[in-house]
Amino acid sequence: MRTPLRPLARVLQAREDGLNPDQIERENLRLRHEAMREKSRGRAEFRLLILCLSFILAFGAIGTRMGLMAAAVPTEPRARAPGAEIVAQRADITDRNGRILATNMTTHALYAHPKVMVDPKGTAKKLAEIFPDLDPAALERRFTDGRSFVWIKRVLSPEQMQLVHEIGDPGLLFGPREMRLYPNGTLAAHVLGGASFGAEGVHSAEVIGTAGIEKAMDARLRDPARGGEPLMLSIDLSLQATVEEVLGAGMAMLNAKGAAAILMDARTGEVLALASLPNFDPNNRPNPLADRNAEPGDSPLFNRAVQGVYELGSTFKIFAAAQAMELGLVTPETMVDANAPMVWGKHRIKEFENKNYGPLLSVTDVIAKSSNVGTSHIALMIGPLRQQAFLKSLGFFDPTPLELVEAPGARPLIPKRWTEIVTITTSYGHGMSASPMHLAAAYAAIANGGVMIKPTLLKREGPTTGVRVMSEKTAMESVKMLRRVVTEGTASLGEVPGYEVAGKTGTADKVKRTGGYYKDKVINTFAAVFPASNPQYVLVVTLDEPTDTTLSQPRRTAGWTAVPVAAEIIRRVAPLMGLRPKLEPAPADALTAASN
Repeated sequence: MRTPLRPLARVLQAREDGLNPDQIERENLRLRHEAMREKSRGRAEFRLLILCLSFILAFGAIGTRMGLMAAAVPTEPRARAPGAEIVAQRADITDRNGRILATNMTTHALYAHPKVMVDPKGTAKKLAEIFPDLDPAALERRFTDGRSFVWIKRVLSPEQMQLVHEIGDPGLLFGPREMRLYPNGTLAAHVLGGASFGAEGVHSAEVIGTAGIEKAMDARLRDPARGGEPLMLSIDLSLQATVEEVLGAGMAMLNAKGAAAILMDARTGEVLALASLPNFDPNNRPNPLADRNAEPGDSPLFNRAVQGVYELGSTFKIFAAAQAMELGLVTPETMVDANAPMVWGKHRIKEFENKNYGPLLSVTDVIAKSSNVGTSHIALMIGPLRQQAFLKSLGFFDPTPLELVEAPGARPLIPKRWTEIVTITTSYGHGMSASPMHLAAAYAAIANGGVMIKPTLLKREGPTTGVRVMSEKTAMESVKMLRRVVTEGTASLGEVPGYEVAGKTGTADKVKRTGGYYKDKVINTFAAVFPASNPQYVLVVTLDEPTDTTLSQPRRTAGWTAVPVAAEIIRRVAPLMGLRPKLEPAPADALTAASN
Protein backbone atom coordinates (compact mmCIF):
# COMPACT_ATOMS: atom_id res chain seq x y z
CA MET A 1 0.00 0.00 0.00
CA ARG A 2 1.32 3.44 -0.94
CA THR A 3 0.59 6.59 1.06
CA PRO A 4 -0.79 9.33 -1.24
CA LEU A 5 1.15 12.62 -1.37
CA ARG A 6 -2.07 14.60 -0.94
CA PRO A 7 -4.91 13.64 1.47
CA LEU A 8 -7.55 13.84 -1.25
CA ALA A 9 -10.46 12.86 0.98
CA ARG A 10 -9.69 15.64 3.46
CA VAL A 11 -9.17 18.17 0.65
CA LEU A 12 -12.55 17.39 -0.91
CA GLN A 13 -14.24 17.54 2.50
CA ALA A 14 -12.60 20.90 3.19
CA ARG A 15 -13.84 22.30 -0.09
CA GLU A 16 -17.38 21.21 0.74
CA ASP A 17 -17.06 22.79 4.17
CA GLY A 18 -15.65 26.04 2.68
CA LEU A 19 -12.22 25.61 4.25
CA ASN A 20 -8.81 26.25 2.66
CA PRO A 21 -7.41 22.95 1.26
CA ASP A 22 -3.87 24.39 0.92
CA GLN A 23 -3.44 24.40 4.68
CA ILE A 24 -4.22 20.69 4.79
CA GLU A 25 -1.58 20.00 2.14
CA ARG A 26 1.04 22.02 4.01
CA GLU A 27 0.30 20.13 7.24
CA ASN A 28 0.57 16.84 5.40
CA LEU A 29 3.92 17.86 3.84
CA ARG A 30 5.30 18.90 7.26
CA LEU A 31 4.44 15.50 8.78
CA ARG A 32 6.05 13.65 5.89
CA HIS A 33 9.29 15.68 6.21
CA GLU A 34 9.45 15.01 9.94
CA ALA A 35 9.14 11.26 9.32
CA MET A 36 11.95 11.38 6.75
CA ARG A 37 14.22 13.31 9.14
CA GLU A 38 13.66 10.77 11.91
CA LYS A 39 14.57 7.93 9.58
CA SER A 40 17.77 9.68 8.38
CA ARG A 41 18.79 10.51 11.98
CA GLY A 42 18.52 6.83 13.01
CA ARG A 43 20.62 5.73 10.07
CA ALA A 44 23.31 8.34 10.81
CA GLU A 45 23.48 7.38 14.49
CA PHE A 46 23.99 3.69 13.58
CA ARG A 47 26.83 4.56 11.21
CA LEU A 48 28.53 6.74 13.87
CA LEU A 49 28.30 3.86 16.35
CA ILE A 50 29.96 1.43 13.90
CA LEU A 51 32.72 3.95 13.15
CA CYS A 52 33.42 4.51 16.86
CA LEU A 53 33.63 0.77 17.53
CA SER A 54 36.04 0.34 14.61
CA PHE A 55 38.32 3.08 15.95
CA ILE A 56 38.25 1.57 19.46
CA LEU A 57 39.15 -1.93 18.18
CA ALA A 58 41.92 -0.68 15.88
CA PHE A 59 43.60 1.49 18.48
CA GLY A 60 43.13 -1.23 21.12
CA ALA A 61 44.94 -3.78 18.92
CA ILE A 62 47.75 -1.33 18.21
CA GLY A 63 48.12 -0.50 21.89
CA THR A 64 48.14 -4.19 22.89
CA ARG A 65 50.81 -5.01 20.29
CA MET A 66 52.94 -2.08 21.44
CA GLY A 67 52.67 -3.29 25.02
CA LEU A 68 53.71 -6.82 24.10
CA MET A 69 56.68 -5.55 22.09
CA ALA A 70 57.75 -3.35 24.99
CA ALA A 71 57.64 -6.30 27.40
CA ALA A 72 59.51 -8.72 25.06
CA VAL A 73 63.29 -9.34 25.17
CA PRO A 74 64.93 -7.28 22.40
CA THR A 75 66.43 -9.29 19.53
CA GLU A 76 68.24 -8.45 16.33
CA PRO A 77 66.05 -8.48 13.21
CA ARG A 78 66.45 -11.55 11.02
CA ALA A 79 66.19 -11.79 7.29
CA ARG A 80 63.65 -14.36 6.19
CA ALA A 81 64.14 -16.30 2.97
CA PRO A 82 61.82 -18.92 1.47
CA GLY A 83 62.82 -22.54 2.08
CA ALA A 84 62.69 -25.30 4.67
CA GLU A 85 63.58 -24.40 8.24
CA ILE A 86 66.83 -25.89 9.54
CA VAL A 87 66.20 -28.52 12.22
CA ALA A 88 68.95 -28.13 14.81
CA GLN A 89 67.81 -30.37 17.67
CA ARG A 90 69.28 -33.89 17.79
CA ALA A 91 68.46 -36.57 20.36
CA ASP A 92 71.05 -37.78 22.85
CA ILE A 93 72.59 -41.26 22.67
CA THR A 94 72.94 -43.18 25.93
CA ASP A 95 74.24 -46.56 27.02
CA ARG A 96 71.89 -49.25 28.34
CA ASN A 97 71.93 -47.64 31.81
CA GLY A 98 71.14 -44.12 30.60
CA ARG A 99 74.69 -42.74 30.74
CA ILE A 100 75.40 -40.15 28.05
CA LEU A 101 77.44 -41.25 25.03
CA ALA A 102 76.55 -38.36 22.71
CA THR A 103 74.77 -35.08 23.40
CA ASN A 104 74.46 -31.51 22.12
CA MET A 105 76.31 -28.40 23.23
CA THR A 106 75.37 -24.80 22.48
CA THR A 107 78.19 -22.88 20.85
CA HIS A 108 78.67 -20.06 18.34
CA ALA A 109 79.96 -19.59 14.82
CA LEU A 110 81.93 -16.52 13.72
CA TYR A 111 81.16 -14.63 10.51
CA ALA A 112 81.82 -11.13 9.18
CA HIS A 113 80.08 -8.36 7.25
CA PRO A 114 83.15 -6.77 5.61
CA LYS A 115 81.24 -3.71 4.38
CA VAL A 116 80.63 -2.53 7.95
CA MET A 117 84.09 -3.38 9.27
CA VAL A 118 86.10 -0.47 10.65
CA ASP A 119 89.62 -1.89 10.27
CA PRO A 120 89.72 -4.98 7.99
CA LYS A 121 93.52 -5.25 7.99
CA GLY A 122 93.92 -4.94 11.75
CA THR A 123 90.98 -7.28 12.39
CA ALA A 124 92.46 -9.94 10.07
CA LYS A 125 95.78 -9.76 11.95
CA LYS A 126 94.11 -10.06 15.37
CA LEU A 127 91.94 -12.98 14.22
CA ALA A 128 95.05 -14.82 12.99
CA GLU A 129 96.56 -14.41 16.48
CA ILE A 130 93.45 -16.02 18.04
CA PHE A 131 93.18 -18.73 15.36
CA PRO A 132 96.71 -19.80 14.27
CA ASP A 133 95.30 -21.85 11.37
CA LEU A 134 94.04 -18.68 9.64
CA ASP A 135 96.23 -16.82 7.15
CA PRO A 136 96.04 -13.06 7.90
CA ALA A 137 96.83 -12.08 4.29
CA ALA A 138 94.15 -14.37 2.85
CA LEU A 139 91.68 -13.18 5.47
CA GLU A 140 92.39 -9.52 4.69
CA ARG A 141 91.91 -10.22 0.98
CA ARG A 142 88.50 -11.76 1.66
CA PHE A 143 87.53 -8.76 3.79
CA THR A 144 88.46 -6.22 1.10
CA ASP A 145 87.40 -7.83 -2.20
CA GLY A 146 83.84 -6.53 -2.08
CA ARG A 147 82.10 -9.46 -0.40
CA SER A 148 79.18 -8.74 1.88
CA PHE A 149 79.48 -11.97 3.94
CA VAL A 150 82.43 -14.14 5.06
CA TRP A 151 82.43 -17.29 7.18
CA ILE A 152 85.41 -17.28 9.55
CA LYS A 153 84.89 -20.16 12.03
CA ARG A 154 82.09 -22.70 12.25
CA VAL A 155 82.66 -23.45 15.94
CA LEU A 156 84.12 -21.29 18.71
CA SER A 157 85.09 -22.08 22.27
CA PRO A 158 83.89 -19.64 24.98
CA GLU A 159 87.48 -18.42 25.41
CA GLN A 160 87.88 -17.74 21.68
CA MET A 161 84.53 -15.98 21.60
CA GLN A 162 85.63 -13.64 24.39
CA LEU A 163 88.89 -12.81 22.59
CA VAL A 164 86.94 -11.99 19.40
CA HIS A 165 84.63 -9.77 21.45
CA GLU A 166 87.66 -7.85 22.67
CA ILE A 167 88.66 -6.99 19.08
CA GLY A 168 85.59 -4.76 19.06
CA ASP A 169 85.03 -4.54 15.31
CA PRO A 170 81.28 -4.14 14.52
CA GLY A 171 81.67 -6.26 11.38
CA LEU A 172 82.40 -9.41 13.41
CA LEU A 173 79.19 -11.24 14.33
CA PHE A 174 78.28 -14.48 16.13
CA GLY A 175 75.66 -17.04 15.15
CA PRO A 176 74.30 -19.47 17.79
CA ARG A 177 74.23 -23.16 16.94
CA GLU A 178 74.35 -26.66 18.39
CA MET A 179 77.29 -29.00 17.96
CA ARG A 180 77.62 -32.71 18.77
CA LEU A 181 79.63 -33.55 21.87
CA TYR A 182 81.04 -36.95 22.85
CA PRO A 183 81.93 -36.58 26.55
CA ASN A 184 83.81 -39.90 26.76
CA GLY A 185 86.30 -39.07 24.02
CA THR A 186 87.55 -42.16 22.17
CA LEU A 187 85.35 -44.57 24.13
CA ALA A 188 83.00 -46.48 21.78
CA ALA A 189 84.19 -44.29 18.90
CA HIS A 190 83.51 -46.90 16.19
CA VAL A 191 80.01 -47.48 17.54
CA LEU A 192 79.08 -43.80 17.63
CA GLY A 193 80.91 -42.83 14.41
CA GLY A 194 80.56 -39.06 14.50
CA ALA A 195 78.51 -36.11 13.29
CA SER A 196 79.07 -32.89 11.37
CA PHE A 197 77.17 -29.86 10.12
CA GLY A 198 74.78 -30.23 7.20
CA ALA A 199 72.72 -27.26 6.05
CA GLU A 200 74.09 -24.11 7.71
CA GLY A 201 72.55 -20.74 8.30
CA VAL A 202 73.68 -17.68 10.19
CA HIS A 203 71.52 -18.48 13.21
CA SER A 204 71.43 -22.30 13.15
CA ALA A 205 73.06 -25.35 11.63
CA GLU A 206 71.81 -28.85 10.91
CA VAL A 207 73.73 -31.63 12.73
CA ILE A 208 73.88 -34.84 10.68
CA GLY A 209 75.53 -38.21 11.29
CA THR A 210 78.66 -39.00 9.28
CA ALA A 211 79.45 -42.58 10.38
CA GLY A 212 78.56 -45.34 12.81
CA ILE A 213 75.20 -45.37 14.53
CA GLU A 214 74.96 -41.59 14.22
CA LYS A 215 74.50 -41.99 10.47
CA ALA A 216 72.62 -45.31 10.51
CA MET A 217 70.01 -43.90 12.93
CA ASP A 218 70.15 -40.31 11.62
CA ALA A 219 66.45 -40.06 10.82
CA ARG A 220 65.50 -41.38 14.26
CA LEU A 221 67.85 -38.98 16.05
CA ARG A 222 66.51 -35.98 14.11
CA ASP A 223 62.83 -36.92 14.29
CA PRO A 224 60.99 -33.98 15.94
CA ALA A 225 58.04 -36.27 16.68
CA ARG A 226 60.20 -38.11 19.24
CA GLY A 227 60.63 -34.89 21.19
CA GLY A 228 64.32 -35.40 21.82
CA GLU A 229 63.80 -38.89 23.31
CA PRO A 230 67.29 -40.39 23.85
CA LEU A 231 68.41 -43.34 21.73
CA MET A 232 69.36 -46.09 24.19
CA LEU A 233 72.07 -48.50 23.01
CA SER A 234 72.81 -52.02 24.23
CA ILE A 235 76.37 -50.91 25.03
CA ASP A 236 77.37 -50.85 28.70
CA LEU A 237 79.80 -47.98 29.27
CA SER A 238 81.67 -49.76 32.09
CA LEU A 239 82.10 -52.94 30.04
CA GLN A 240 83.13 -50.94 26.98
CA ALA A 241 85.81 -49.07 28.94
CA THR A 242 87.17 -52.30 30.41
CA VAL A 243 87.26 -54.12 27.08
CA GLU A 244 89.06 -51.23 25.37
CA GLU A 245 91.58 -50.90 28.20
CA VAL A 246 92.52 -54.59 28.25
CA LEU A 247 92.48 -54.87 24.45
CA GLY A 248 94.74 -51.83 24.11
CA ALA A 249 97.22 -53.21 26.66
CA GLY A 250 97.24 -56.61 24.93
CA MET A 251 97.71 -55.05 21.52
CA ALA A 252 100.75 -53.08 22.79
CA MET A 253 102.31 -56.06 24.61
CA LEU A 254 101.92 -58.34 21.60
CA ASN A 255 103.11 -55.78 19.04
CA ALA A 256 99.87 -56.13 17.08
CA LYS A 257 98.96 -53.81 14.24
CA GLY A 258 95.30 -53.72 15.25
CA ALA A 259 92.73 -55.44 17.42
CA ALA A 260 88.99 -55.96 17.79
CA ALA A 261 86.72 -57.34 20.50
CA ILE A 262 82.99 -58.03 20.72
CA LEU A 263 81.12 -58.88 23.92
CA MET A 264 77.57 -60.08 23.27
CA ASP A 265 74.61 -61.36 25.26
CA ALA A 266 73.98 -64.73 23.60
CA ARG A 267 70.31 -64.86 24.63
CA THR A 268 69.23 -61.46 23.27
CA GLY A 269 71.87 -60.65 20.65
CA GLU A 270 72.63 -57.36 22.40
CA VAL A 271 76.20 -56.16 21.88
CA LEU A 272 77.44 -55.07 25.31
CA ALA A 273 80.83 -53.87 24.09
CA LEU A 274 82.39 -53.41 20.66
CA ALA A 275 85.97 -52.23 20.34
CA SER A 276 88.27 -51.65 17.39
CA LEU A 277 91.86 -50.44 17.73
CA PRO A 278 93.41 -48.13 16.78
CA ASN A 279 90.52 -45.76 17.42
CA PHE A 280 89.87 -42.01 17.19
CA ASP A 281 88.10 -39.18 18.97
CA PRO A 282 84.69 -38.51 17.35
CA ASN A 283 84.87 -34.94 18.68
CA ASN A 284 87.71 -34.42 16.19
CA ARG A 285 87.13 -37.11 13.59
CA PRO A 286 90.19 -37.53 11.32
CA ASN A 287 90.03 -37.52 7.54
CA PRO A 288 90.19 -40.78 5.54
CA LEU A 289 93.60 -41.85 4.30
CA ALA A 290 94.63 -40.04 1.11
CA ASP A 291 96.97 -42.83 -0.03
CA ARG A 292 94.99 -45.17 -2.27
CA ASN A 293 97.62 -47.90 -1.90
CA ALA A 294 97.27 -48.01 1.88
CA GLU A 295 95.39 -50.89 3.48
CA PRO A 296 91.95 -50.00 4.92
CA GLY A 297 93.10 -51.25 8.31
CA ASP A 298 95.80 -48.56 8.41
CA SER A 299 93.14 -45.95 9.09
CA PRO A 300 91.84 -45.49 12.65
CA LEU A 301 88.39 -44.99 11.08
CA PHE A 302 88.35 -48.65 9.99
CA ASN A 303 86.05 -50.74 12.20
CA ARG A 304 87.84 -54.08 12.44
CA ALA A 305 85.00 -55.72 14.38
CA VAL A 306 82.49 -55.13 11.56
CA GLN A 307 84.35 -54.08 8.41
CA GLY A 308 87.34 -56.37 8.92
CA VAL A 309 86.69 -59.45 6.77
CA TYR A 310 89.27 -62.13 7.59
CA GLU A 311 89.89 -65.83 7.31
CA LEU A 312 89.01 -66.82 10.86
CA GLY A 313 90.94 -70.07 10.98
CA SER A 314 90.14 -72.91 13.34
CA THR A 315 87.28 -71.09 15.05
CA PHE A 316 85.19 -72.56 12.19
CA LYS A 317 85.88 -76.16 13.19
CA ILE A 318 83.11 -76.28 15.76
CA PHE A 319 80.56 -75.57 13.01
CA ALA A 320 81.59 -78.71 11.12
CA ALA A 321 81.35 -80.79 14.31
CA ALA A 322 77.99 -79.29 15.28
CA GLN A 323 76.46 -79.86 11.85
CA ALA A 324 77.69 -83.44 11.69
CA MET A 325 76.15 -84.14 15.09
CA GLU A 326 72.92 -82.43 14.06
CA LEU A 327 72.72 -84.62 10.95
CA GLY A 328 73.35 -87.75 13.03
CA LEU A 329 76.60 -88.50 11.21
CA VAL A 330 78.73 -88.48 14.36
CA THR A 331 78.59 -88.24 18.13
CA PRO A 332 81.19 -86.59 20.37
CA GLU A 333 82.80 -90.01 20.84
CA THR A 334 82.83 -91.04 17.16
CA MET A 335 86.35 -91.82 15.95
CA VAL A 336 87.38 -90.13 12.70
CA ASP A 337 90.46 -90.35 10.50
CA ALA A 338 93.12 -87.88 11.69
CA ASN A 339 96.17 -89.38 9.99
CA ALA A 340 98.28 -86.50 8.64
CA PRO A 341 99.08 -85.37 6.07
CA MET A 342 95.83 -85.84 4.18
CA VAL A 343 96.14 -85.97 0.38
CA TRP A 344 93.18 -84.77 -1.68
CA GLY A 345 93.98 -84.65 -5.37
CA LYS A 346 96.96 -82.33 -5.73
CA HIS A 347 96.39 -80.81 -2.29
CA ARG A 348 98.02 -81.83 0.99
CA ILE A 349 96.24 -80.95 4.23
CA LYS A 350 98.71 -80.76 7.11
CA GLU A 351 98.55 -80.08 10.83
CA PHE A 352 100.24 -77.20 12.64
CA GLU A 353 104.00 -77.75 12.78
CA ASN A 354 103.48 -80.94 10.74
CA LYS A 355 102.10 -82.87 13.70
CA ASN A 356 100.14 -86.09 13.31
CA TYR A 357 97.27 -86.70 15.74
CA GLY A 358 96.26 -89.93 14.00
CA PRO A 359 95.47 -92.46 13.09
CA LEU A 360 92.12 -91.82 14.82
CA LEU A 361 90.66 -89.10 17.03
CA SER A 362 87.25 -88.70 18.64
CA VAL A 363 85.24 -85.75 17.40
CA THR A 364 85.75 -84.08 20.80
CA ASP A 365 89.53 -84.50 20.51
CA VAL A 366 89.48 -83.19 16.94
CA ILE A 367 88.14 -79.92 18.33
CA ALA A 368 90.33 -79.93 21.45
CA LYS A 369 93.55 -80.58 19.51
CA SER A 370 92.36 -78.45 16.56
CA SER A 371 93.02 -81.13 13.96
CA ASN A 372 92.76 -79.93 10.37
CA VAL A 373 92.71 -83.46 9.01
CA GLY A 374 90.02 -84.71 11.41
CA THR A 375 87.82 -81.68 10.65
CA SER A 376 88.32 -82.23 6.90
CA HIS A 377 87.01 -85.80 7.13
CA ILE A 378 83.99 -84.59 9.11
CA ALA A 379 83.30 -81.95 6.44
CA LEU A 380 83.45 -84.56 3.68
CA MET A 381 80.77 -86.55 5.51
CA ILE A 382 78.55 -83.44 5.42
CA GLY A 383 79.18 -82.54 1.77
CA PRO A 384 79.36 -79.16 -0.05
CA LEU A 385 75.64 -78.43 -0.40
CA ARG A 386 74.72 -79.16 3.19
CA GLN A 387 77.77 -77.27 4.47
CA GLN A 388 76.79 -74.21 2.43
CA ALA A 389 73.22 -74.31 3.72
CA PHE A 390 74.34 -74.55 7.35
CA LEU A 391 76.84 -71.70 7.11
CA LYS A 392 74.20 -69.63 5.36
CA SER A 393 71.77 -70.25 8.25
CA LEU A 394 74.48 -68.95 10.61
CA GLY A 395 74.66 -65.69 8.65
CA PHE A 396 78.02 -66.21 6.94
CA PHE A 397 76.70 -65.39 3.46
CA ASP A 398 75.21 -61.96 4.26
CA PRO A 399 76.34 -58.72 5.88
CA THR A 400 75.55 -58.53 9.58
CA PRO A 401 72.23 -56.72 10.24
CA LEU A 402 73.89 -54.39 12.74
CA GLU A 403 72.78 -50.77 13.19
CA LEU A 404 76.01 -49.34 11.78
CA VAL A 405 76.26 -47.65 8.40
CA GLU A 406 79.47 -49.64 7.77
CA ALA A 407 77.80 -53.05 8.29
CA PRO A 408 76.09 -53.47 4.86
CA GLY A 409 79.44 -53.07 3.08
CA ALA A 410 81.11 -55.83 5.11
CA ARG A 411 79.95 -58.74 2.98
CA PRO A 412 81.77 -62.06 3.55
CA LEU A 413 84.07 -63.28 0.79
CA ILE A 414 82.60 -66.53 -0.53
CA PRO A 415 84.30 -68.89 -3.03
CA LYS A 416 82.64 -68.75 -6.45
CA ARG A 417 82.72 -72.54 -6.84
CA TRP A 418 82.03 -74.69 -3.79
CA THR A 419 84.04 -77.79 -4.64
CA GLU A 420 85.06 -80.57 -2.26
CA ILE A 421 88.44 -78.97 -1.61
CA VAL A 422 86.60 -75.74 -0.67
CA THR A 423 84.44 -77.81 1.67
CA ILE A 424 87.62 -79.13 3.30
CA THR A 425 89.40 -75.78 3.69
CA THR A 426 86.26 -73.94 4.81
CA SER A 427 85.76 -76.47 7.61
CA TYR A 428 88.94 -75.20 9.27
CA GLY A 429 88.41 -71.52 8.42
CA HIS A 430 90.35 -71.00 5.21
CA GLY A 431 89.06 -70.14 1.75
CA MET A 432 86.21 -67.92 2.95
CA SER A 433 86.38 -64.73 4.98
CA ALA A 434 83.99 -63.12 7.45
CA SER A 435 84.06 -60.47 10.14
CA PRO A 436 84.45 -60.99 13.91
CA MET A 437 80.82 -59.86 14.23
CA HIS A 438 79.70 -62.75 12.00
CA LEU A 439 81.66 -65.12 14.21
CA ALA A 440 80.19 -63.70 17.43
CA ALA A 441 76.63 -64.07 16.13
CA ALA A 442 77.26 -67.69 15.07
CA TYR A 443 78.85 -68.61 18.42
CA ALA A 444 75.87 -66.99 20.18
CA ALA A 445 73.62 -69.51 18.36
CA ILE A 446 75.66 -72.34 19.89
CA ALA A 447 75.68 -70.71 23.33
CA ASN A 448 71.94 -70.00 23.58
CA GLY A 449 70.80 -73.50 22.68
CA GLY A 450 70.75 -73.41 18.88
CA VAL A 451 68.76 -70.27 17.99
CA MET A 452 70.19 -67.75 15.51
CA ILE A 453 69.43 -64.25 16.85
CA LYS A 454 70.25 -61.08 14.96
CA PRO A 455 72.89 -59.02 16.78
CA THR A 456 71.91 -55.49 17.72
CA LEU A 457 73.39 -52.31 19.17
CA LEU A 458 69.99 -51.16 20.49
CA LYS A 459 68.72 -52.13 23.90
CA ARG A 460 66.02 -54.76 23.55
CA GLU A 461 62.97 -54.96 25.77
CA GLY A 462 61.07 -58.20 26.25
CA PRO A 463 61.72 -61.67 24.81
CA THR A 464 63.80 -62.14 21.66
CA THR A 465 62.92 -64.59 18.91
CA GLY A 466 65.10 -66.16 16.27
CA VAL A 467 65.43 -69.09 13.87
CA ARG A 468 66.49 -72.45 15.25
CA VAL A 469 69.55 -73.74 13.41
CA MET A 470 70.41 -76.74 15.62
CA SER A 471 68.87 -78.70 18.46
CA GLU A 472 69.52 -77.88 22.10
CA LYS A 473 71.33 -81.21 22.48
CA THR A 474 73.73 -80.42 19.63
CA ALA A 475 74.37 -76.94 21.03
CA MET A 476 75.03 -78.34 24.50
CA GLU A 477 77.46 -80.97 23.18
CA SER A 478 79.24 -78.28 21.15
CA VAL A 479 79.74 -76.13 24.25
CA LYS A 480 81.18 -79.14 26.07
CA MET A 481 83.67 -79.61 23.25
CA LEU A 482 84.63 -75.94 23.42
CA ARG A 483 85.14 -76.32 27.16
CA ARG A 484 87.61 -79.14 26.51
CA VAL A 485 89.61 -76.78 24.25
CA VAL A 486 90.25 -74.59 27.30
CA THR A 487 90.78 -77.31 29.91
CA GLU A 488 92.88 -79.68 27.78
CA GLY A 489 93.47 -78.15 24.35
CA THR A 490 94.94 -75.18 22.53
CA ALA A 491 93.33 -72.48 24.71
CA SER A 492 94.68 -73.51 28.10
CA LEU A 493 95.71 -69.90 28.85
CA GLY A 494 92.04 -68.94 28.56
CA GLU A 495 91.01 -70.56 31.84
CA VAL A 496 89.54 -68.05 34.32
CA PRO A 497 88.89 -69.73 37.68
CA GLY A 498 85.21 -69.71 38.57
CA TYR A 499 83.85 -68.69 35.15
CA GLU A 500 84.11 -71.92 33.12
CA VAL A 501 85.38 -70.44 29.87
CA ALA A 502 84.77 -72.44 26.70
CA GLY A 503 86.07 -71.41 23.29
CA LYS A 504 88.07 -72.09 20.18
CA THR A 505 91.30 -70.63 18.87
CA GLY A 506 91.92 -69.64 15.27
CA THR A 507 95.24 -68.79 13.62
CA ALA A 508 95.12 -67.83 9.96
CA ASP A 509 97.99 -66.67 7.74
CA LYS A 510 97.32 -63.16 6.54
CA VAL A 511 96.34 -62.81 2.90
CA LYS A 512 98.51 -60.66 0.62
CA ARG A 513 96.81 -58.02 -1.49
CA THR A 514 98.67 -59.40 -4.51
CA GLY A 515 97.59 -62.98 -3.76
CA GLY A 516 99.01 -65.74 -1.60
CA TYR A 517 99.80 -65.64 2.11
CA TYR A 518 102.42 -64.06 4.33
CA LYS A 519 104.69 -66.49 6.13
CA ASP A 520 105.19 -64.30 9.21
CA LYS A 521 101.92 -62.38 9.50
CA VAL A 522 98.75 -63.84 10.97
CA ILE A 523 95.22 -62.95 12.04
CA ASN A 524 94.55 -64.54 15.43
CA THR A 525 91.08 -65.05 16.89
CA PHE A 526 89.66 -66.54 20.05
CA ALA A 527 85.89 -67.04 20.26
CA ALA A 528 84.77 -67.70 23.83
CA VAL A 529 81.52 -68.73 25.52
CA PHE A 530 81.03 -68.37 29.28
CA PRO A 531 80.05 -69.75 31.72
CA ALA A 532 80.03 -73.16 30.04
CA SER A 533 77.53 -74.74 32.47
CA ASN A 534 74.96 -72.02 31.68
CA PRO A 535 76.16 -70.11 28.59
CA GLN A 536 75.14 -66.47 28.64
CA TYR A 537 77.85 -64.44 26.95
CA VAL A 538 80.07 -64.61 23.88
CA LEU A 539 83.41 -62.86 23.55
CA VAL A 540 85.41 -62.67 20.31
CA VAL A 541 88.92 -61.22 20.33
CA THR A 542 90.86 -60.71 17.08
CA LEU A 543 94.47 -59.50 16.78
CA ASP A 544 96.10 -58.34 13.55
CA GLU A 545 99.76 -59.41 13.17
CA PRO A 546 100.45 -60.19 16.86
CA THR A 547 103.79 -61.60 18.01
CA ASP A 548 104.70 -62.82 21.47
CA THR A 549 108.38 -62.01 21.96
CA THR A 550 108.76 -62.95 25.63
CA LEU A 551 110.87 -65.98 24.65
CA SER A 552 113.78 -66.24 22.29
CA GLN A 553 111.55 -67.75 19.61
CA PRO A 554 108.60 -65.52 18.56
CA ARG A 555 105.18 -67.11 18.98
CA ARG A 556 102.28 -66.07 16.76
CA THR A 557 99.48 -68.59 17.40
CA ALA A 558 96.18 -67.55 18.93
CA GLY A 559 96.80 -69.68 22.01
CA TRP A 560 99.73 -67.41 22.95
CA THR A 561 98.22 -64.10 21.83
CA ALA A 562 94.43 -63.74 21.53
CA VAL A 563 93.60 -66.24 24.30
CA PRO A 564 95.39 -64.46 27.20
CA VAL A 565 93.87 -61.14 26.17
CA ALA A 566 90.37 -62.67 26.10
CA ALA A 567 90.94 -64.34 29.47
CA GLU A 568 91.89 -61.01 31.06
CA ILE A 569 88.81 -59.36 29.57
CA ILE A 570 86.57 -62.09 31.03
CA ARG A 571 88.33 -61.85 34.39
CA ARG A 572 87.59 -58.11 34.47
CA VAL A 573 84.07 -57.94 32.98
CA ALA A 574 82.42 -61.01 34.53
CA PRO A 575 82.06 -59.40 38.00
CA LEU A 576 80.75 -56.20 36.38
CA MET A 577 77.98 -58.25 34.73
CA GLY A 578 76.95 -59.79 38.04
CA LEU A 579 78.35 -63.26 37.34
CA ARG A 580 79.31 -65.06 40.52
CA PRO A 581 82.39 -67.25 40.23
CA LYS A 582 81.59 -70.94 40.50
CA LEU A 583 84.17 -72.36 42.86
CA GLU A 584 84.90 -76.02 42.20
CA PRO A 585 85.34 -78.16 45.34
CA ALA A 586 88.82 -79.38 46.10
CA PRO A 587 89.55 -83.08 45.45
CA ALA A 588 88.91 -85.39 48.38
CA ASP A 589 92.57 -86.41 48.63
CA ALA A 590 93.92 -82.83 48.44
CA LEU A 591 95.79 -81.34 51.37
CA THR A 592 94.06 -78.42 53.15
CA ALA A 593 95.29 -76.06 55.81
CA ALA A 594 93.55 -76.30 59.18
CA SER A 595 93.91 -74.59 62.53
CA ASN A 596 92.62 -75.37 66.00
